Amino acid sequence: MNLINLIEFDVIGDERGNLVVLEGNKNIPFDIKRIYYLYGMKNDLPRGFHAHKKLLQVAVCISGSCKILMDNGVNKEVVKLNSPKCGLLIDKMQWHEMFDFSDGCILMVMASDYYDESDYIRDYKAFLGDIK
Repeated sequence: MNLINLIEFDVIGDERGNLVVLEGNKNIPFDIKRIYYLYGMKNDLPRGFHAHKKLLQVAVCISGSCKILMDNGVNKEVVKLNSPKCGLLIDKMQWHEMFDFSDGCILMVMASDYYDESDYIRDYKAFLGDIK
């Protein structure tokens, strides 16, 4: 499993502006069951700090920028999201932390399932134990 899986979206554009189409099971590699977005974040207050047992997600920074630490329990890598035409696939069992939010950052996330608290792993030591 690659730690960083970026998806480049096709852009349809002309002098009037740009359009990006996101479609489940096409350029998003799963059926989209939930969409949420984060905004108004403080630069010095990171978010995330969890992994999912089954859930798949694609995060798109539709305005501004942020960084996301991706961790598979063995390797860690930071990716900067700063383009609305690029999404980050967050696979199951990948610990992730979002930070360094720019002013005006809007981070949209598409998820493969509805909210289910039992799918979350919120303790890093438990995550490492589950990976092994």
